[in-house]
Amino acid sequence: MKMKNITELKAAMALAQNIVIIPHKNPDGDAMGSTLALHSYLVKKQKNATVITPNDYPSFLKWLPYNDDVVVYENNNQQAKKLISNADLIFTLDFNHLGRCGDLQEPLIANTKADFVMIDHHQQPDDYATYMYSDSSMCSTCEMVYHFIEQMGDLELLTKEIATCLYTGIMTDTGSFRYRSTTSTTHRVIAHLIDAGANNTQIHEQIYDTNTFSKLQLKGVALKNLRLFPEYRTAYISLSQKELNDHNFKKGDTEGFVNIGLSIDNIIFAVIFIENENEEIIKMSFRSKGDFSVNQFARNHFEGGGHDNAAGGKSDLNMSETIEKFMTILPQYKKELLDS
Repeated sequence: MKMKNITELKAAMALAQNIVIIPHKNPDGDAMGSTLALHSYLVKKQKNATVITPNDYPSFLKWLPYNDDVVVYENNNQQAKKLISNADLIFTLDFNHLGRCGDLQEPLIANTKADFVMIDHHQQPDDYATYMYSDSSMCSTCEMVYHFIEQMGDLELLTKEIATCLYTGIMTDTGSFRYRSTTSTTHRVIAHLIDAGANNTQIHEQIYDTNTFSKLQLKGVALKNLRLFPEYRTAYISLSQKELNDHNFKKGDTEGFVNIGLSIDNIIFAVIFIENENEEIIKMSFRSKGDFSVNQFARNHFEGGGHDNAAGGKSDLNMSETIEKFMTILPQYKKELLDS
């Protein structure tokens, strides 16, 4: 974000009283951490700020500070619409085109008086926002919110609660600091967050050590369904709706399953296919190591995108047809996969 933009945004924030903060649909740790941290910061700036999520999110994120203040659009759409229509300023975090916020897109577009502020680290952003802080080299939107607060000259407002939210998003979006997007600057930010009160052990336990028995059983099914294609350095997992139902599936239960394939020696491309009968789609997550861009792969073939090493997509075909399509496409990338 250029200094000119910061100066203009400071002026807009000074005038704004009602501010809405929006994460993407199916918000993850980075989305909820960044929005709740920004919410807390704006409240300390004496602003009337509200986080509105398009839909519900996993229970392992509901311990975060100020979670009880979140308005979930799918459960309280009239309240959410009123808040959006009265907003003077709208922050959109962890996504860069309005289609990623699902049914919230319509009421957001309907507000023609509010300026939009985008803070996001995904590639190829749309230009809907008046103020854009877009940097795909950043490991997480939470790190960007930290730098945003820093650029606003307000790091002294960092509290234990804000630090906890930001630490959570950085930790989850970096795979506990192991992805290559984790930089020395990231670690310096993390050190400051710990100094500000973020309890790193407690945060890790809340996110990763609160599994249900049914979730672990579902992971066993995922392992059973794992398929390897060493000639393409690729692995995939599939989970049907019946398999999800049989194991009392809750939102977030498959978090991290796609990385199982990527943990296998000499595998650099991993995919998970998850059937969603309610939306009549197959949801897909892609992960890679090295230079193979799953962002480009998802954009080219499965209406998705994201980062070079982590992306999502979808298919309107059934499970077997989707996997068949994927396997038909895969040989086109054989040389690229073998050379990565």
